[in-house]
Amino acid sequence: MADEALDVPAPPPQQQPQRGGWVVAFARLRSLWKRWFLWLLLAVLVSALLVTVVWLAGRHEVEQVQAALERDTADAVVDLRSGLQRNAQSLRATLAPGMERTHWADRAAAQLREHREWLRLEWRDADLRPVEAVNTPYRTRILEESNRGPAQSDVALACATARKGGAPAYSPSHYVPVAGGGGVEVMELCLPMDGGDYLVASYSLRDTLVELVGPTLTRGQEVAFTEADGTRLVALGTSRRIGTRVFTSQQRIDLPGASLMLRVDGWRAAPDLFPNMLTALVTAISIALVSVLVLLARDTRRRLRAERDLADALAFRKAMEDSVITGLRARDLQGRITYVNPAFCEMVGFTPEELMADSVEAPYWPTELAHEYHLRQTRRFAGGLPPREGFESVFMRKDGTRFPVLIFEAPLINAHKVQTGWMSAFIDVSEQRRVEEISRASQERLQASARLATVGEMASLLSHELTQPLAAIASYATGSLNLLGPEVKGEQAEVAMAVKRIAEQADRAGQVIRSVHDFVRRRDRMREAVAPQALIDAVLPLVRLQARKLDVTIEIVFEERLPAVVCDRTLVEQVLLNLARNAMQAMDSLDSPDNTGNRLLRLRVARALPVGATAPADGRRWLEFSVADLGCGISDEVAARLFTPFFTTRPDGMGLGLSLCRTVVEQHGGALMFEPNRPRGTVFRFTLPAAG
Repeated sequence: MADEALDVPAPPPQQQPQRGGWVVAFARLRSLWKRWFLWLLLAVLVSALLVTVVWLAGRHEVEQVQAALERDTADAVVDLRSGLQRNAQSLRATLAPGMERTHWADRAAAQLREHREWLRLEWRDADLRPVEAVNTPYRTRILEESNRGPAQSDVALACATARKGGAPAYSPSHYVPVAGGGGVEVMELCLPMDGGDYLVASYSLRDTLVELVGPTLTRGQEVAFTEADGTRLVALGTSRRIGTRVFTSQQRIDLPGASLMLRVDGWRAAPDLFPNMLTALVTAISIALVSVLVLLARDTRRRLRAERDLADALAFRKAMEDSVITGLRARDLQGRITYVNPAFCEMVGFTPEELMADSVEAPYWPTELAHEYHLRQTRRFAGGLPPREGFESVFMRKDGTRFPVLIFEAPLINAHKVQTGWMSAFIDVSEQRRVEEISRASQERLQASARLATVGEMASLLSHELTQPLAAIASYATGSLNLLGPEVKGEQAEVAMAVKRIAEQADRAGQVIRSVHDFVRRRDRMREAVAPQALIDAVLPLVRLQARKLDVTIEIVFEERLPAVVCDRTLVEQVLLNLARNAMQAMDSLDSPDNTGNRLLRLRVARALPVGATAPADGRRWLEFSVADLGCGISDEVAARLFTPFFTTRPDGMGLGLSLCRTVVEQHGGALMFEPNRPRGTVFRFTLPAAG
């Protein structure tokens, strides 16, 4: 109201005296000064109030920080004392009643692995001489053996205090230099034992901070051990940053025999200027935003790491699939190929695009077997499981060549335990088949060699044992002919003819023995060109003689204009005779009544290739001799061992006939084979080179 009264307009000039103008001007100035003074005072008061509030808030925050630091220091001291007490109990636990010192070393080593703050554990006798000592495995040896003895004052002082008080005691900290510069602050703990011995544990003060105090530290704090005068021994924690304020709290730690100061420094920025609700709200929003950004960054890193791991896994799997030599193929439930590896493409010669075309029939199926493969695939997708040991098949390359493969198939199951197709693995067994063929040929050669060795032994034995009896038979026959004289008639003529036949057969038997002996000894035999009919005629009398006994009919078939064969005549005649006898014996084994009169032995000689056929690669011509019977035939079990030496189906047989026949034919360059006869029986065929 006073200010408003001052602002009342002055009377007109003409109504005021002349000197009253200065009074009005002064009054105006005084009124304005009062207004500005009041506003300034109000601003100062508000500013002072705000400053006071901010100062009080800052002071309160400082007190809270200092109080929190004091609590942290007290908690750290409690944790340190508890940790030291637990360590003393653990050290005492290394002793057991009646335990030997050697066992104590193992327990001490175990304790050192659990307590990183210990540098060394020692068992000392009553004179403080080390008896057993174990060093920590986490550091190189710091405490030298030469410095650990009765003369060590720190240990002596601690052990004296411990023995006097009957409880663990500590020594003041001392500095131990380390080779290469620097050193370690060490404090000794001495524990008295029954019998006058001591247990001494050497503490690293820095490791003690790390293990016993470090877990209680918060961010922005530094903890240190100091002397009573403030000399810093060791420190642990973060260093002070520029622009931060130092908060310090320290407490004394009284230990038996020693005392330390635990000092905790906290680095914290100055209190906020406006610690109010708006600042708290902005801070909360900022923290929430930073938290969201941190979570988003972590999620992004996790996603990138997962994508990188997935890419590495895919690259590893791709490299693994590309490096294997086994062909891999995947098909869906409709039979379309969805995946092939490079080994499979190289195996069949088609590109992945050609193989994964939208077609049910694969391009590597042989044309003549496509229908069969399609039916097999249909059964597979209908639920038929393939054999676990795999199965063999034939594939066709892009150039049309066929090759055998071994196939392993299994259902393709996805992560939801649902079958989505079939996975197959393929192995090209062409080389394996070639090796098997070479092995089979080698086995046959070994068998031939075995047959030769066996026949050689038999031939040597027969040659030695039968030569003299056959020579005596021939001599007796010749003497009988001489006694009968050249001119004989009637019954004497028939006797002379029979004696002559005996002499011829004895001479033939001798030739056969000598031929077999020379054959198995691999002596060079004189091979000659012999007419096929001459070979048949040479064995025909003996064959007919046995045929009359067994009621067998003989049929001989010769092709027209046959060339001669180049062979060892005696050995080939024996082959024909042996095959003919085997054929007649096979027909004689049939005991059915309707078999009488149906015993037919057919001997046939023909060219090995039909007229007009392409000649063999070596340009030679061949003749084929066949011996067919109407006997019981040969079973699969007997056929597998038919040419094995000493294998026979007859009780009186030796099992060398067919083995010897095969060896003779193979030595001439031919082959001995057999096949079923129609309607029954067996046909044996062998080939010999033709002359010219």
